[in-house]
Amino acid sequence: MSSLRRLSLWRIAPILFSFWVVTTISSASSFAAVLPDQTLVFCSEGSPAGFDSAQYTTGLEFSAASYTVYNRLVEFEHGGTKVEPGLAERWEISSDGLTYTFHLRHGVKFHTTSFFKPTREFNADDVVLTFERMFDSNNAFRKAYPVQFPYFKDMGLDKSISRIEEPDPYTVRFTMKTVTAPFLSELAMPFASIISAEYADQLMKAGKASDINLYPVGTGPFIFVSYTKDATIRFDGNPDYWKPGVVRVSKLIFSITPDAAVREQKLKENECQVISYPRPQAIASLESDSQLKVPHQVGFNLGFLGYNTTHKPLDRVEVRQALDMAINKKAIIDTVYEGAGQLATNPMPPTQWSYDKGLRDAPYDPGKAKDMLATAGFPNGFEISLWAMPVQRPYNPNARLMAEMIQADWEKIGVHARIVTYEWGEYIKRAHAGEHDAILIGWTGDNGDPDNWLGVLLGCSSVNGSNFSKWCYQPFEALIQKGRATTDVSSRTDYYTQAQEIFKQQVPFTPIAHSTVYQPMRKNVTGFKIDPFGPTQFWNVGMN
Repeated sequence: MSSLRRLSLWRIAPILFSFWVVTTISSASSFAAVLPDQTLVFCSEGSPAGFDSAQYTTGLEFSAASYTVYNRLVEFEHGGTKVEPGLAERWEISSDGLTYTFHLRHGVKFHTTSFFKPTREFNADDVVLTFERMFDSNNAFRKAYPVQFPYFKDMGLDKSISRIEEPDPYTVRFTMKTVTAPFLSELAMPFASIISAEYADQLMKAGKASDINLYPVGTGPFIFVSYTKDATIRFDGNPDYWKPGVVRVSKLIFSITPDAAVREQKLKENECQVISYPRPQAIASLESDSQLKVPHQVGFNLGFLGYNTTHKPLDRVEVRQALDMAINKKAIIDTVYEGAGQLATNPMPPTQWSYDKGLRDAPYDPGKAKDMLATAGFPNGFEISLWAMPVQRPYNPNARLMAEMIQADWEKIGVHARIVTYEWGEYIKRAHAGEHDAILIGWTGDNGDPDNWLGVLLGCSSVNGSNFSKWCYQPFEALIQKGRATTDVSSRTDYYTQAQEIFKQQVPFTPIAHSTVYQPMRKNVTGFKIDPFGPTQFWNVGMN
C-alpha cells in the first residue's frame, strides 16, 4: 500500500448501480513480446518542458510523454474520438450520472528502467494517487512537488469531484458533486495519465519528487531512456505492453529539430521517418517525392489572438472590438497559411457539435476601428505588446509573420505593437502568469466536447490556465456551467450557442484560422494515423 494514500481509504461496501458496461478489449499479456529490431526517428519541432503530463497543456509534452510513456483509465481509439477501455477494462455509471466505477485491468506492468524497478503491478493505488495529487491540496506528493494542474482546474474538476474511493485493489470509484457531462472523455486526456504510486514513494524518500518531470515511469508502449534538451529523446519499445501488437519498433527517437526546412530535408534524406509540421510552401515538394507520403486531414483546431482583459485598455470591450476590426484576416490566411487554412469566426472549429453557423465577423474596416478608439478616448492610439510563438503549431505555421502583419494592421489605427517572443516553455509559463497584452496562441481540441473549447479557453476557472485572455464574464460563465450540468445534447447545444453569441460581442480573443494538418513520412512507415486531437502518436506504427 502506498504511503502517499490517505489514512482513511474509504473501504466501503458495494452499492447498486444502474450502469453501462464496457467490455474488455484485451487481457494483459503474461509474456514479453519479441519486437522488430527497428529504430524509428521522429523529427519533432521543439523540446518538451518536461514529462509530467498532469502539469502541461501543449502537444509537445503530450507527444513526448502522454502517448509514449503513459496510459489512462480510458483511451481515445487510435486516430479517432471514441472512448474505449484503457487501464480500466470496463466501467459503470450510476443512473443519476454522479458515480463512475472503474474496474481495472489485471497484469499490467510498470516500466523497468535504470532508475526504477517496480515490485508490483498496476493497481488502484496508482489511480488514487494520480487523481488525489490533483484533487487534494494536502496530498503528500503534491506538497513535495508543488506544481499547477491547469487542465484539471480549467475543466472545473477540482470543484466537480466530491471524492475518490478504492473499494478494492482493482476498483476505483469517482463521486461527482454535480453531473459533469464531459467527464468520461476528460479522463482520456493526457493530464489524466496514470503515474506509479510506488515510484512516487521512491522519489519522496530520496527527496527527489520533482524527478517525475525528468524521468517518467508509466505503463505505456514506450519506455523512457534519456533526454538531451534541444537534441534527442530516446525510448525503448515496451515488450511487456499490455495491449498486444501496439509496439512495432524496438527503439523510438525524437530528434528535436526546430527549423521546419531542416526537418523536411532530414525526411528526404531518411534521417527521420516522420516529421512534424511542414511549412505550407513545402507541401507540394514533399508530395512529389516518390519516397514520401503526406497524409492530411481537416484540423480540429483554432489559431487565435488573445487579449489580456486584465490589462488596460484591453479591459474595455470597445477597444477589443476596434483591434479585432483592424486585422486583415483574409490577408493572413493567404500569406501565412498559403491555402492550408480557412477563416475562423467562432471560438471552436466548424466540425465541433454545437458550432453556431450564424455567427459573422465584423467587417475589416480600419477607418471605423480608428474612430472607435477615438470615441473610447484613444484618438492617438496606444502601445501594446504582441506575443508571437517561437514554434510551429498545427493552428499557426508562422506566428512571427502573423505578428508582423497584425503589427502593420494596428499601426494604421495608431496602435503601436511591440513583438515579443520566448522559448516555448517560457512562453507558455509567462502567458499563464498573464505577462502579455496580446498573444498569438491556439488550440487543438482534446476530447470532442464543446466544453473543451468554451470552458477551457474562456471559463472563469481557467483564467490562470488556458484562458489566456484572463476573461471571466458571468453571463458567459453561467451558460458554460449549465452546459456541463446536463447530458441532454439539445439543451447543451442551446447553452453553447448562446455562449458563442456572447463571445462574439465581447471579443476576448480574435479567431484567425482553422488549418489543414499535414503529416509527412517515409513511404515505408506503416500503421500511422493522424490524431484528431493533435499529438503525434506511435501506437501501431512500424516500418516495412
